[in-house]
Amino acid sequence: MNEVALQLVDAPLEETVVRIALAGALGMFLGLEREWSQKSAGIRTFSLISLLAAVFTILVLETDIGEGLLLLGGLLVIVQGVLLAVKGLIDDQETGLSLTTSVSMLVAYGVGALVAAEFIIEGVTVAVLSSLLLVLKRELHEFAWGLSREEMRSTTEFAILAFVVYPLLPAEYPLDLGATTVDLEPQVIWLMVVAVAGIGIVNYAIVSTYGGRGIAITGFFGGLASSTAVVGTMLDHVRQRPDAASYAVAAILLANAAMAARNLAIAVGFTIGGGRGLLVEAVIPLGAVILVAFAIAAVTADWSESGPMELESPFSMKNALAFGAVFLVVLVFGSLSEQWLGTLGFYATAVASGFVSSAGATTSAVVLYRGGQLAPAEATIGILLATVSSIVVKAMLAATSTNRGFRKQVAAYSVLLLVGGAVASVLVVV
Repeated sequence: MNEVALQLVDAPLEETVVRIALAGALGMFLGLEREWSQKSAGIRTFSLISLLAAVFTILVLETDIGEGLLLLGGLLVIVQGVLLAVKGLIDDQETGLSLTTSVSMLVAYGVGALVAAEFIIEGVTVAVLSSLLLVLKRELHEFAWGLSREEMRSTTEFAILAFVVYPLLPAEYPLDLGATTVDLEPQVIWLMVVAVAGIGIVNYAIVSTYGGRGIAITGFFGGLASSTAVVGTMLDHVRQRPDAASYAVAAILLANAAMAARNLAIAVGFTIGGGRGLLVEAVIPLGAVILVAFAIAAVTADWSESGPMELESPFSMKNALAFGAVFLVVLVFGSLSEQWLGTLGFYATAVASGFVSSAGATTSAVVLYRGGQLAPAEATIGILLATVSSIVVKAMLAATSTNRGFRKQVAAYSVLLLVGGAVASVLVVV
């Protein structure tokens, strides 16, 4: 008996018996919440449904008699679900609860089929997400019922931006400008629009709870993901609340600090144990940018304010699209600059890459340094150019704001960041 158990544990996922066992286990997992909620179908029913789907799917893959059985099994699950829903109506149960159990049974059938067809990760993902939806029933209902009309509209617009428009765009598109051609990446550009909207939604939730201090959280952690997208969110924030411009300026500074910290982590972390020594030349200039950004952010806004701040909506579709248009112009300009300054090679590429993601340029510099193609000073210059490019492009995007004070503060403090990094670089050289 022990030998059989050991053989089952050691068997690869491609083994039919293992896939059948996994399908049954996932069915039990899905039925656990239904059993706990004392529904008409529980652990045993869900496990048997998944096992049935697994058996029929294996017959489809390995014999010629399984296709009809697989279809028949699916129809039987649907019929059973309908009968349970009708029984729930007769017993005066909530319609939604009966329908949820019926649909969950069909999901269990699909999970069994996925696992048996060797789509292991997909099957497990569906099972986990489905179980999570069942467990978080109350929280999801409270969230949906608590949304205002404007919040619901923003959520729908974000879903369209992220899940409808983005997949339809081409990955690459050559833009013919007559004498030259610029290779654009529409999906990358649109991803920036989605990032602006996504950070805006997170910012809305955090600021509504923590007030001015919440903007700092948005700025820093948003900067780790996309410091440029933070600017788009703050442009919308300033438009809705002009009196909170100082918080938006601080958020952009903290986004720059997060961007520099991320680049520093890449420059140092990926050169540990590389055989060429740590890229310590980047520590002082990037560290100076981080410290100056935090210092200015600490004194530019009253972080003692913690009460909620009213915002009109999570994000503005018009603002997100306008930001995407400006970002497109900057990207075209950066690509043209790279072509015109081709003799500068790596440095021109670092500057152009910084418009989109300084992390990408930093990673490229580290890889080339580890491979021996770049000296420490050259790799450091490339990283700093990408960092400078990221700071400059944020100031350029902030300049599109109609709030004059906001524009001037972002420009002035961006210059201070650049000066602080430049002075630190000079000290390193001397």
